[in-house]
Amino acid sequence: MIALRRIALPIASVLTLLGTSCGEGDGHPIPRDNTGPTGEWREYGGDKGGLKYSPLSQINPENVAGLEVAWEYRHGDISQGSVDEAKTSFLATPVVADGGLFFCTAFSRVIALDPETGEERWTFDPELRTRTSGGPYPLSCRGVAYWGGRSDDGGTGPCRRRVYLGTRDSELIALDATTGKLCPDFGTRGRVSLREGIGEAPPWEYCPTSPPIVVGDVVVVGALVADQLRVDAPSGVVRAFDLETGALRWAWDPVPPGWHDERPGSATEAGESYQAGTPNVWAPMSADESRGLVFVPTGNPSPDSFGGQRNGSDFYGSSTVALDAESGQVVWHYQFVHNDLWDYDTPAQPALFQLDDVGEGRPGLAQATKMGHLFLLDRETGIPLYPVEERPVPQEGAVPEERLSPTQPFPTHPPPIHAAGLGVDEAWGFTTFDQGFCRDLIAGFRSEGIFTPPSLEGSIQYPGSAGGANWGGVSIDPSRGLLFVNQNHLPMAQQLIRREEFAKLDPAAAVYPDELYPMAGTPYGLKRISLLSNFGAPCVRPPWGSLTAVDLVEGEVLWSVPLGTTRDQAPFPLWFGFGTPNAGGSLATASGLVFIGATTDRFLRAFSSSSGEELWRGRLPYTANATPITYRLSKAGRQFLVVAAGGHGWSESGDALVAYALPE
Repeated sequence: MIALRRIALPIASVLTLLGTSCGEGDGHPIPRDNTGPTGEWREYGGDKGGLKYSPLSQINPENVAGLEVAWEYRHGDISQGSVDEAKTSFLATPVVADGGLFFCTAFSRVIALDPETGEERWTFDPELRTRTSGGPYPLSCRGVAYWGGRSDDGGTGPCRRRVYLGTRDSELIALDATTGKLCPDFGTRGRVSLREGIGEAPPWEYCPTSPPIVVGDVVVVGALVADQLRVDAPSGVVRAFDLETGALRWAWDPVPPGWHDERPGSATEAGESYQAGTPNVWAPMSADESRGLVFVPTGNPSPDSFGGQRNGSDFYGSSTVALDAESGQVVWHYQFVHNDLWDYDTPAQPALFQLDDVGEGRPGLAQATKMGHLFLLDRETGIPLYPVEERPVPQEGAVPEERLSPTQPFPTHPPPIHAAGLGVDEAWGFTTFDQGFCRDLIAGFRSEGIFTPPSLEGSIQYPGSAGGANWGGVSIDPSRGLLFVNQNHLPMAQQLIRREEFAKLDPAAAVYPDELYPMAGTPYGLKRISLLSNFGAPCVRPPWGSLTAVDLVEGEVLWSVPLGTTRDQAPFPLWFGFGTPNAGGSLATASGLVFIGATTDRFLRAFSSSSGEELWRGRLPYTANATPITYRLSKAGRQFLVVAAGGHGWSESGDALVAYALPE
């Protein structure tokens, strides 16, 4: 995990040179077709497999330019950041099910709207106790989970249908989907504490930020654990609770095999603690209910950038792990980075697919990573559908206590889709002046390519800790065999500092854009540096953010385009289409469109899935750093496109949920 604010803001200061503006085109509405399919958006990723795909076709490449705002809802939960209240990021992806639209705010409020009018039906306020930050993360909530009740239950009593939420106060809450009231039979009056067995930690160091997921008769939840602070950070345990009672059904403590042989995969007994410092699961999860599997993307053991004291605790780190939904037992796991020292934790929801011409038609799982590597695995076994090569990686420069993996896995189908490593000759600038500055900056660090180990001199990291891909993950159009992924292209460096020297540094006095992390309990602290020119722009050739389409059958990039402009970071006419840092995900539709916000400019965009041509953009009140959704609830109704526009670390915080549709 990494905040992009430190990278994005300086871009505005550099744009004093020539360029062209990029405006919004005028839409020409085409009468809409009501013969196509209808559909909801019942899960965070559209379905439990996280495809982020919709079969809807009323909005298509021919009429998308006619989209107009159908309704807008403002929830009011905004903070620009202060001593008493952390900055907010409205990152929620709503769910639409059984006639309701449900989402959460950064203050962990849950709101239900009429999906077609935006009219408020109810709100629930957990009365959040923790609104201060204390760390690098803004207040945020990416979504809620919905349960439509048991198919054999014909009753109409309270809490027959439920909404589940993980809060900043580390609680799992169950609400009646009809009224918004707490479900009294769940946990303690509707609440389950997620702090049991975790150990002492300030609220901002441990809390859920991604939605739980409902699988069978349990609701499964992980949590964010703050990076780079200490070796004994809170446990990365993943837990499953009974949907109706809130009773703990199982807990997966991600320690290596043999550590807990007496109770592998089982719930801890009362009063027992989970292992500190283990890999956590902060990104969204996915599930295959027919096979009874939950797929969890894991982060690093703590701390992220020093592995000399892990003693094997990274066995499940930077992996996708398949758990049995009934027991929590590990069915398989696949590791994408061995002994990860680069904060390359698996950041995105695994996407489940099955295509006749991909992997001999086996049920597949696509995992995006921060390295720009896309791994295609067999969903049942975790075995790669195509060869993955263990290639030698740099070994020089590591501190004596470190234990490096001699090789790292590289996929071949598709091959890596992000540039790897950054040398002096690749330094970029608007002029020879800032290019020279970047050349000198890069020359001051070790740079032997991707996976150059952290060092006392400082080592280039490209892709950086923000990716490549991040929590927005991928969308997949199964009808076309295409995968879409947005990436950052932002170089960094990380430097280890001996403990006695680090102790003399004042983190509050760190020179922008440096970041200091204590990594307490190790011999070193960490300085992380964004590689920016003296003009404030990244030291690599644009684009600095991209959207890429990958042909899953051929294993090749079909197209890749810059994502975002410098508008809203720079004054007119300095609006360059260079691509920008991005956070949020994409949505693919059967009609041949890819919708995405994610950028530092205030737009929601539509691209042609076949060519990458931008076909439409809608202006928003704030940046849209969430994943858009789409739904159409009746044959006579309109297809709606909805996105949360509420800013992120780099931009003004906001509170708008905006719905687009074709004209009445």
